[in-house]
Amino acid sequence: MPSRATPTSTPERWAERMTRVFITGTAGFIGFHLAQLLLASGFAVAGYDGMTDYYDVRLKQRRHAMLRAHPGFSATEAMLEDFAALQRAVDGFSPDVIVHLAAQAGVRYSLENPRAYIDANIVGTFNVMECARAQQVQHLLLASTSSVYGANTEMPYAETHKADTPMSFYAATKKATEAMGHCYAHLHRIPTTMFRFFTVYGPWGRPDMALSKFTRAILAGEPIDVYNHGQMWRDFTYVDDLVRGIRLLIDAVPGGPETAVEGDSLSPVAPYRVVNIGNSVSVRLEDFIAAIEAATGRKATRNYMAMQPGDVPATWADARLLHALTGYRPQTDVQAGVARFVAWFVAYHGQDAGPSGQDGHAVSQARC
Repeated sequence: MPSRATPTSTPERWAERMTRVFITGTAGFIGFHLAQLLLASGFAVAGYDGMTDYYDVRLKQRRHAMLRAHPGFSATEAMLEDFAALQRAVDGFSPDVIVHLAAQAGVRYSLENPRAYIDANIVGTFNVMECARAQQVQHLLLASTSSVYGANTEMPYAETHKADTPMSFYAATKKATEAMGHCYAHLHRIPTTMFRFFTVYGPWGRPDMALSKFTRAILAGEPIDVYNHGQMWRDFTYVDDLVRGIRLLIDAVPGGPETAVEGDSLSPVAPYRVVNIGNSVSVRLEDFIAAIEAATGRKATRNYMAMQPGDVPATWADARLLHALTGYRPQTDVQAGVARFVAWFVAYHGQDAGPSGQDGHAVSQARC
């Protein structure tokens, strides 16, 4: 294994030596895709996943089985809250970088089971940060969410905007992890990047997400529930674009003022920054549904409903900081991304997937 970088190393030199990456949530949607990209790029990857039953575990098992076929991948199946297990896994791998993706996700489920968000998102993230501190990793990257912008109506959302009005308990726990990450970066000088996702979609996506639910229902001839009477906009980000952004941010190690770029969110007192990863296009929900109709060749029957508690009418990412740091902009348009998802969905489930939930694959969501 290459030696660790010294504090005087440049970020470019650090990037050359960052060969061992520990990822939480590798059986999950985003973690699976990130692990695939890093393995293909020559990194050694250790995964960690709790394999909870928030959605069908078979989908997670399929993802992990694909990763295990790569000789550079190893995995531990245990909960984030199990600090002893997490510590053994991290210490045994001795990573240069930790990417923390595992979480209890979902706005709506946080209304039903808020304690799960404390356990996974608060306690679990604290455990990851403690492992990062003990290992003195060269870069800690933590997943946040666009949901932290909450009631903010100034768009597109920029990292320097206030995010003090969360609308869901899920968002509140993610905002708390941002504050925790800043504190550890300041106290322990851990270079930390917190990235905020914007409605990620694509093949191997979670069955609780709108794209999976809409596709299943349309193929089965069932109506779809369209909230806020269709007056919703989202910055949909294709998963390949997202993980490419994460991969490039691994090299963009935050440090002192010399690492700042124009429009930076770099902390004045810590090697810490927040970065949006989004497509920078706010798409109307009706246009998103139209893309699914085009990809499936079937029309949707819409059941218009009121806004759900905790939801926001629109999201829109200002991703200029990501471009300034990496030279990269997500660019997959919704029509192309949805078509790729539908092709995967039909191949995975079969053309006649049946009514929602009957084949065992359409059960809610998960921590990873």
